[in-house]
This record gives sequence, C-alpha cells and structure tokens, in this order.
Amino acid sequence: MNSGRNGARLRPRSQAQTGQTRVGSSAQRRFSSRGSVLVATLVALTGCSAIKAPVPKDPDALEEYKQANDPYEPLNRKVYNLTMTVDHWVLRPAAKAYVWAVPRPVRNSLGNMITTMNEPSVFFNDVGAGKPRRAGDAFVRWCINMSVGIGGLIDVAKMAGYPHHDNDAGMTLANWGIPSGPYLFLPMGPSSFRDGIGYGIDQGLSPWNYVPRGYGLISFNWAYNMMGVVHGRSTHLDELDALQRDALDPYATIRSAYQQQRKAQAEAIKNDNRATVPAWYH
Repeated sequence: MNSGRNGARLRPRSQAQTGQTRVGSSAQRRFSSRGSVLVATLVALTGCSAIKAPVPKDPDALEEYKQANDPYEPLNRKVYNLTMTVDHWVLRPAAKAYVWAVPRPVRNSLGNMITTMNEPSVFFNDVGAGKPRRAGDAFVRWCINMSVGIGGLIDVAKMAGYPHHDNDAGMTLANWGIPSGPYLFLPMGPSSFRDGIGYGIDQGLSPWNYVPRGYGLISFNWAYNMMGVVHGRSTHLDELDALQRDALDPYATIRSAYQQQRKAQAEAIKNDNRATVPAWYH
C-alpha cells in the first residue's frame, strides 16, 4: 500500500505511537494504482450486495457501524490483506533498498520534484473549489520551482514564502457539499466513493498522463510513476511498521486515521478565505 495521493492525495497528524499513521499526500497517492484497477473495483463493489456487512440491531453496535461508515468491510478487509501482502513482499523491500541506496538529500530533492509535478492538479482543484488565493499560490509554486528550482528538485517557492498545500478532486467535491459515501479500501489504499471518483478526475487533470510518444518521454513517464510509488512508500516505513506491530486492528486504525485526515483537509480548504492578493503586495 502506498501510504502517503494522489500520495500520496499524504493531513491530520496521526502518530505511530497511538497506532495511527498518516495516509500520505495527494502527490504520493496518485502513484499507487492506475485508473482501470479503480474502475474494476468500484464496479465490483456496487454490483455485489453479498459483500456488505449486515446492519447491527443492537443500538450501541449500530452507532459504531454508522460511525465507521464501512458497510463493505468484509470486502475491504480482503483487499486490505491482499494489499498488505503485496506491500510486505514487494513495496516495502523496494522502499528499504531505495532508502539504503539513495542519500537523504537526493531523496528530498526527488520528493520536491514529485510535489512540483503535481502542482497543476492542485491548481485546477483550487480553481474548482473557488479558492483563487490557493490557486495563485499553486501556480506561483509551479513557475518558481520549474524554473529557478531546476524542475522542482529544489523547493525555492517554499523559501520564497509559498509552502505546498494539498488539494485533490475528492476535496473539491467535498467543498461542493458532496458527501464522502461509504469507506472503501482499494488497491491504491484507503478511499471512499467520493474520493475514488475524485481520483479518476485527478488523472484527467494531470498533464503527465498526456505525455506524447517519442523522444523517450513515455519511458520517463513510467520511470516517474514507479519512482513515485517507491518514494512515497519510503516516507512511511517506520510509521507503517509500528502500526502493524502495535495496533490491535491495523485496518480499523488506518480507516479512522484516513477519515479524520480527509475531514480535516476538507475543513481547512472550506475555511481558507484569504484575500486573493498577498499581504506583501500592499
């Protein structure tokens, strides 16, 4: 599982000591899977009623059921177990090798590049959410880092007072008042009906999915995506190890952390009513 979209769409800060973990940024989460896997999973979820957990009759159990918002828990846990198996045998070893072989300054630069490459998607979602100041910040970050920052390897925009902020189509839909729908655990990681649709929209907003053929650009796109998967996983090695070791129910812990994170993100975007013109302009 790539913890960390889209992800890597990455928030609130959950600590491994309490059995929770950060789910990762939108820039990292987008590398975890491709759209066809998402569509197939959603079709399976909506087409099979037998995979739904029975609704409890006990009032306390019913309240817990509603709070978890996980009616597809039987299937979600199967997908979670499969994802964790793949992570244990493939992603985690690759991420540990990456950390061992690549010095931290280089990894930081690659992380900056991944974040910068995702700024167009953040910009379009800020516009869609009706947040012109946030959109302006994302646009300025893109321009500064792609030029002075050498293609995003150096986060010069942050030094200039434009720190990165996350946004994705799932959050834009939330800003429009669209509810999240049931919780889902997809091959890309924790999600929901709304965020699953948002993931598909984000793929359409990302310019890197329209890389033309020729001049080795397709190879670059594949390398960029694979590097994003491994880099995103490497940023959560200790957190996920502690989660798997200490949490009584890692699946439920990830579910709770993800839902809290997305709620906090949506509230932060909704309440960001800054003036369009930065204060220094005056």
